[in-house]
Amino acid sequence: MITNDVIGRLARTLTVAGLLAATALTTASGAASAPPPQPVPASPAPSGPAARPAAPAPRTVSAWLPYWDQEGAYQDALRHADQLHTVSPFWYEAVSAGRIDAHPGAGERRIIDGLHRAGAKVVPTVMETMKSGALAAILTSPARRAEHTDALMRTVATRDYDGLDLDYESIAATGDTTYAAVRDGFTALATDLCRRLHLLGKQCVVTVFPKTATTGRIWDYAALGRVADRVRIMGYNLHWQGGDPGPLADTRWYEDVLTRATALVPPAKLEMGLPAYGWNWPSDSTSTAATTHVTWKEAEALRAEQGAPYRFDEVSGTPYFTYDDGTETREVWYQDARGIAAHVPVLRKHGVTNTALWALNFEDPKIWPVLAGG
Repeated sequence: MITNDVIGRLARTLTVAGLLAATALTTASGAASAPPPQPVPASPAPSGPAARPAAPAPRTVSAWLPYWDQEGAYQDALRHADQLHTVSPFWYEAVSAGRIDAHPGAGERRIIDGLHRAGAKVVPTVMETMKSGALAAILTSPARRAEHTDALMRTVATRDYDGLDLDYESIAATGDTTYAAVRDGFTALATDLCRRLHLLGKQCVVTVFPKTATTGRIWDYAALGRVADRVRIMGYNLHWQGGDPGPLADTRWYEDVLTRATALVPPAKLEMGLPAYGWNWPSDSTSTAATTHVTWKEAEALRAEQGAPYRFDEVSGTPYFTYDDGTETREVWYQDARGIAAHVPVLRKHGVTNTALWALNFEDPKIWPVLAGG
């Protein structure tokens, strides 16, 4: 079991729109006395080439598989394998230049083999939560950077993996004095790693913060877009554990993020990360009570338990509710199928059809048909 603090670090800083309405097919029943159908003459054989069957819809969704809910997330992936092109088990953590540690359950062959049989690629995530400056010291030293790339390549060789997803977030807080050197160092690391992965026929994925006027600047989107197979944007945590209550994503925010991203990275290489979770805040910003992480499932269970009415913020395109826990008023903002549907048109407008879900077995089951139509 992991703490809220750990989940807070793992939960990312993803959310979409355009729910497709299902069309009901009706058939009229004939009267009992209607005459039997007459035989229909056979049509002549076509003279041209035989018609080809329609190609299946492309898989457009990738998703992270959390190690702390491994079996539930794995079964969720199998249920939706027809939509998933890639699953990224959250299995590894970089702790130093030459050391990559495995989370519990990492590398379970049953899961890797099962996902492969289902047609999904397995591209595990390597994350890090190093102390301030530790990752910067690796990235700005050519020798340490090479040592780290070697460690990453040893990790991908431990199993029948299809590549790696690099999710390094502590560099986001890099100070301005070393900003350029750290940015260029991370680009050099990604460039070398992607080259070596490609030589083995494996994929290179880089996960980044959303780029706005004040965020995500440490990542060189254009350079990463040239070397990586996919650039995943963490389109969530607009409001997060350490701040005031509010939506995890917003249609206007997505517009800003995707306008910048698609100017630097081909839309076909982008994956917009979408949240399937939320945060439960104390409504009073001066409260010392903890803000806790909730999945969609947990949020809806809590709402039902508290008898709180479902509310939907039309401006941001996100659900929320409030309740009294006996001590104070709490405010829960999260994401569901209605919210995802509200954001899909923004992605479509910018030509982004690929999404990445954080995370499997967190989500409202109704989001899958939304993503299929996105």
